[in-house]
Amino acid sequence: MKNIRVMLRAILAASLISGGIGAVFSRSVSSVAQAQGGTGLSFFITSAGSGNGANLGGLAGADKICQTLGAAAGAGSRTWRAYLSAAAASGQPAVHAKDRIGSGPWYNAKGVKVADSVADLHSDNNKLGKDNSLTEKGATVNGRGDTPNTHDMLTGSNANGTLATGTGDVTCGNWTSTATDGHARLGHFDKQGGGEAPTSWNSAHLSNGCSQPNLVATGGAGLFYCFAAN
Repeated sequence: MKNIRVMLRAILAASLISGGIGAVFSRSVSSVAQAQGGTGLSFFITSAGSGNGANLGGLAGADKICQTLGAAAGAGSRTWRAYLSAAAASGQPAVHAKDRIGSGPWYNAKGVKVADSVADLHSDNNKLGKDNSLTEKGATVNGRGDTPNTHDMLTGSNANGTLATGTGDVTCGNWTSTATDGHARLGHFDKQGGGEAPTSWNSAHLSNGCSQPNLVATGGAGLFYCFAAN
């Protein structure tokens, strides 16, 4: 009888210890998950554009592309915004890319923080470039010197993230046009190349037209940046 009581106490103790360990383990897993959630995917270059040059379906269409790609990468709970500026039109004021993307910080698909804030993103301190400016899949993008070269990113923006200034349209009809005589302001994701500001990630030079062949000939593929606004 004594032996049975001893065995029962041992079983009970083991059960309590096991439950305690399980609870601690569960809390640890939860903490890790929360930490990872704080540094989860919140910035990427689109792995594909619209396929129709700079006609993205406007800002709404571009945001939808970001949202779809973000969701496919497991980050669909975030609100994704395309880093694009747009000119005033139809009674609506101009839109500045920097005002669309939230407050940061932003992390790529490998968990590398590329910028702390909007100000940091538009400073020389950002960690953008070929190594860290990845697609939503965590893949690198072809840069200058690669074949094909797809380093031109659609932005329509100045270096400070506001709508690009200049003569004529610099947003390909607010991202609805494939006109061969149109223009879009482009950035170099790899921070190298030609143009007035070759090392600028968001405002290097203009495209030679708005069609897909135009963008390819200029050095791009109609790709653009996406940021999580929340």
